[in-house]
Amino acid sequence: MIDGPMADALQPLARKMSAVISEREVLRVTASLAGGDEKGCARCAMEEVIKWLQKRTIGRLPDAASHGETFEHFAGGRGCSGIRFVEGSKDIWSVRADDPDKTIPQRVWTTEVTIGQVPGQKALLGLRLLVSSPERELEIAPAVPGFVQQIAERCGLRRGTIDLIADPWVIESDGEADLLIDLLIDPRREIPAFVLTVPEDATDPVRPLVEPVSLSRATIGIAKIIVLPAKFTWLLTRRFGKSLSVFSGAARVYLPGFGEGANPYGGHELYLANVLESSEDAARFASRMRRLAAQESLRRTRLGHDVVTFAAVREASLDRARERLEVEGANASQLLKATQAQVSAFKEDLTKAMEAQQWLSDEHKAAEERAEHAEEQLKAAGYRIQQLTAQLRERGDSPDANIPLPASWDVFADWCEDHLIGRVVLTSRARREVRDPLFNEVETAARCLIWLANEYRERRVSGGDGDLRISLESGIKNDRCGADTFAVDWQGRRIEVHWHIKNGGNTRDPARCLRIYYFWDDQSQQAVIASMPAHAHTDAT
Repeated sequence: MIDGPMADALQPLARKMSAVISEREVLRVTASLAGGDEKGCARCAMEEVIKWLQKRTIGRLPDAASHGETFEHFAGGRGCSGIRFVEGSKDIWSVRADDPDKTIPQRVWTTEVTIGQVPGQKALLGLRLLVSSPERELEIAPAVPGFVQQIAERCGLRRGTIDLIADPWVIESDGEADLLIDLLIDPRREIPAFVLTVPEDATDPVRPLVEPVSLSRATIGIAKIIVLPAKFTWLLTRRFGKSLSVFSGAARVYLPGFGEGANPYGGHELYLANVLESSEDAARFASRMRRLAAQESLRRTRLGHDVVTFAAVREASLDRARERLEVEGANASQLLKATQAQVSAFKEDLTKAMEAQQWLSDEHKAAEERAEHAEEQLKAAGYRIQQLTAQLRERGDSPDANIPLPASWDVFADWCEDHLIGRVVLTSRARREVRDPLFNEVETAARCLIWLANEYRERRVSGGDGDLRISLESGIKNDRCGADTFAVDWQGRRIEVHWHIKNGGNTRDPARCLRIYYFWDDQSQQAVIASMPAHAHTDAT
């Protein structure tokens, strides 16, 4: 055992390297071959894969490979193999190829490609990129193999509602900006959209701070890259509000599931221009986006459903071959050979499955640690806000004395985030509802949220139960919902909403009726607005 200064010096290397070489998955691509008939498209895609394999291996591939049949090619660490499996109307061709990294010892990249045909349907392409390495932490910027770009150009590729092309989409008109908005909010969108805006003072009106072409080609099939010139950014701001828009040279990630009422802090990351200005910063952003797109591709596709593994095709093929031998009355020697081939394949697959399981376990543990750290930081920030608020009150100041109240609903959500962050937050539902409600007393609603951010929050963080049936101002009171109680989903939990702020009278006229339904989130130490400003529709109403 080594200890002392030498052990201390080796610790960074020890943390990075492990004695065990393990295989882990980097990204997945799934798409339909969109051009022409399914057989022609499948053959076209197969040809591009064979060309790619031939360039990366040593020696000439067997003739069976170019004919789309089962083959095996040994080439000193750059080998590849293919399986053709035909069953009834199904025709599946799958290949697996190894390619040692050119700079990192013991790191080997593995690419699996599967092309499947079913009569009457578009042929399907599935791809997995894996890496085997002793490194515990991989410092890589994932990239989709280049042959996918060639297939897209020759055969046409589509993922859900999106045509997959290598080059970024440059918005050139208001109409295209409207199409971009439709794409961002489309519930069928399956891949992230990265919107890169151009600074207002840029000499080239279509050149963002991040180089878009290489990013688009590296993420073809797992992300959509959009270049948004400055003169069109206002359309996104008008539709989504400042907090969910992107402009002035900034870049934004719009994950699948994005909508007009989305939480700005719910994964749709914004990168301001000041962190993209240098070429080094822009390169770091591009690498981060490539990693994000790869991670999302793993999270949003299912093995065995969206992407079929090479192992699954091989096992099905070997199983069918053994069954065929039994039907044909093969001798014991032939059956034994077929069974041994199956057992050998099962052993290899089991080893890889155990490696993958260990990697997933390690990733899960690391994710839990990051989540715990984030929760601790969130709580610390909440306590710090409370300390600063108390200090202001001790000096006789009000924390929100100089807050300008919003004059219209179109800026209400942004106003809440700008001035009440960490104390009051709007749910996605509430954000949608405050875009253009009929209730016209915007400043009244704003004052109610300021009360929640101060008097109400002060009581809760001090240990109070929040049971406050009081009057906030003339005609406005805080009270229980009674029969109007309802449940909302919040950060993976189902929460019952029992309290609301309301104005006097029993009117349900949305132009005169104010209702602000809220609950207290003890985890984040803030009031959460479930619905406002209209009367909520519940089972009781």
